Amino acid sequence: MSIPKKGTRKIIVDEEPFIWLIRRQATNAQADYADGHLHVAVEHATEPGSVLAILTDRLHPQRYGLINSELMPTQLQDASGEVRAWRIEQRYEVTLVTPKDVALWIKQAMEIGWLPKKSGITFKVSVIDSSMKKAATREKIPLNFY
Repeated sequence: MSIPKKGTRKIIVDEEPFIWLIRRQATNAQADYADGHLHVAVEHATEPGSVLAILTDRLHPQRYGLINSELMPTQLQDASGEVRAWRIEQRYEVTLVTPKDVALWIKQAMEIGWLPKKSGITFKVSVIDSSMKKAATREKIPLNFY
């Protein structure tokens, strides 16, 4: 299966062209539940074969707004004991996925066995901080991943 071309970005890694995509709209799992992390899909641009699915540890911006905020009182309670004003305070920072990150992840995936020009099943990896590991074969990727 290949990734849709609309909305992809091009990148050159080791003189090979790739396209990559982050789904713009969060899936229900990303927006509402604990799986609110960004996923990146990558494939070779001229000779599509196996798709690389990168499950990152970075928060999805749409999850960020719902789960990453906390209401804090801005004014102390008045005589009646009620808080009159609140502000939204962020708990975590969202780290963007940059082309430099994607290039590094593509190189790491090829080092652990991804063959981008060879047809086959989706090659799934997970990234935590800067280390990558191949995801378990039973680990599911949502149907609407791309």
